[in-house]
Amino acid sequence: MQYPRLLFQLAAAFTCLAVNWCAAFSLPGEIDVDAFYSRSTFPVPPADLIARAKQVLSPQVGIGTKDGGKCLADDFEFCAAVVGPIPKEDYLGALKSFSLDVAFDIQQNYYGFYVDPLQTNRVWFFTRQVAKHVAEFAGVKPTRKELTLPPQLMHLDFNDDGLVKEFGFYTVDRRQGNTGGLGGAFGYFYGVGKPLPIREAKPYKPSFRFKMLQLLGALAKKFKRNKE
Repeated sequence: MQYPRLLFQLAAAFTCLAVNWCAAFSLPGEIDVDAFYSRSTFPVPPADLIARAKQVLSPQVGIGTKDGGKCLADDFEFCAAVVGPIPKEDYLGALKSFSLDVAFDIQQNYYGFYVDPLQTNRVWFFTRQVAKHVAEFAGVKPTRKELTLPPQLMHLDFNDDGLVKEFGFYTVDRRQGNTGGLGGAFGYFYGVGKPLPIREAKPYKPSFRFKMLQLLGALAKKFKRNKE
């Protein structure tokens, strides 16, 4: 009758050993995060900075779009993979004109908040946005279509006063979602069938030169195998 309890205790003990071993294991080239944090001269501790980032992301603040830009530093810049740097007023004006939160019911799905140990004023985090088209956008009547954007890695940089100096994001897996691998506003325009008329706002397509280079590489491999 004691076997189930004994097995449970053994499993728990094994789990603890495995967790401790993983925590103690150091990968060559891996930095000591706590040591880097302890040497940081940035005045806001990592836990407090993450809390501040979540406050800035809240619906009441909206990274400056809901609080009149009060959370943004005067020298704020938006800088993404292909857009920016854009100064504060231009950033706020662009987002106001898009009105994404009006045209779409957006679930942000934030996770993975982490302070960069090598740049301790920066908070990294992921988002997997899912949005339903509920109002007119880019001249397109509401379709109720659900857009699934690819996972995006975002960052917020803060100054000593806790104001945002930089906001940016990058698509980290263009093969996921149904917006052609596009994130940010580009994904929403593409998702409703109205992609912006620029190359950067369309799904990735390899250049002619790159395709020729890949073809040459494949031919070289084929000839090498034939010789062998």
